[in-house]
Amino acid sequence: MTNARNPDVSSRKQPRQARSNDLVAAILDAAVQVLTSEGAQRFTTARVAERAGVSVGSLYQYFPNKAAILFRLQSDEWRQTSALLRDILEDGRDPPALRLRRLVHAFVRSECEEAQIRQALADAAPLYRDAPEAREARETTAHIFKVFLQEALPGISAETRTVAARLIKTTLREVGSDFSETPRTPAEIQVYADALADMFCAYLEKLAEAAGRAADPPLPETGPTR
Repeated sequence: MTNARNPDVSSRKQPRQARSNDLVAAILDAAVQVLTSEGAQRFTTARVAERAGVSVGSLYQYFPNKAAILFRLQSDEWRQTSALLRDILEDGRDPPALRLRRLVHAFVRSECEEAQIRQALADAAPLYRDAPEAREARETTAHIFKVFLQEALPGISAETRTVAARLIKTTLREVGSDFSETPRTPAEIQVYADALADMFCAYLEKLAEAAGRAADPPLPETGPTR
């Protein structure tokens, strides 16, 4: 038994004129509205075209099907997340621990502010999760964390850094998603992000201490001299 192929998720063409850019922007804005109000299961090109005030034919000039629209929204979200990671984790003006704390706060706040669209896109993920762009987004995120941890924890092994990066990424994604399922106040977001950042920073401190002990083992005890 073979797996069914994913539908084409590529855009038909890229807009080159201001008018075309405006049309694509209107379609994507309408897509977000339909997705958040109707959910992924009721998301259709007809509903998007109606909300955007354009014909379905005009929509099909740029997006061959609903999967292509959803994939564009998801691709934009991946790019925004990568930019967020780079802007914060690569900012050498702050020490690594402070950068990590800033990232946790920004990420949790973003998850809560965009919870509806993120949850709807997660429901549609089977349409494009195996696309090359999806793999590229995962690899980009992994690389950003790897470079950051090389700076933050230069004394630990590459294997340990890989485990640490995977743990932080997975925890951020899963915990942030779970926390944002319920509407949160700014005060709740602050308290939760503080606790999560404390946990990550304590973990990195423990790894750094372990690496320091391994690099500088205690001197062997010697007996009394005569």
